Amino acid sequence: MDNTIYQFNYSLTNGKELTQADLEGKVILMVNTATKCGHTPQLETLELLYKKYKDKGLLILGFPSDQFAQEPLEGENISEYCSINFGVSFPMLQKTKLKGNDAHPVFNYFADEKLNGKFSSKPRWNFYKYLIGRDGKAIDYFWTYRKPDNSKIVKAIEKALAQPVAV
Repeated sequence: MDNTIYQFNYSLTNGKELTQADLEGKVILMVNTATKCGHTPQLETLELLYKKYKDKGLLILGFPSDQFAQEPLEGENISEYCSINFGVSFPMLQKTKLKGNDAHPVFNYFADEKLNGKFSSKPRWNFYKYLIGRDGKAIDYFWTYRKPDNSKIVKAIEKALAQPVAV
């Protein structure tokens, strides 16, 4: 479990915690988001992906962050804005630090290949995407400019979803 995302805590905008049981066996796309970014319309495309694949085991998690000075909202206001403006129904987490001493540990995990076993990648802007397999381990990451419906992302999600759930 040490090199999985299950070792970390995740707080939703409503204050509830995601449990390991909420995450286990799912293919997860983690995305750092911001409501006042030029890439914010990617939320709509993320939602379309979520609706298309959630019954097959895809979970998208939004990690709002103001580290690039584009997330003025707090708490449930973030979820409400994303829902009203982009139809988002996937879980949004509490506002998150992506870099530095106060970074959420999952972003330190992505930043260090020794921790995740695959790559070293810190978010350089909003809408970085990290793909996690059904086993809770990192598979790949995608830069801001690669839109969620890009064939490389879709193929990676479909390949991960085709993997059996470990028992």
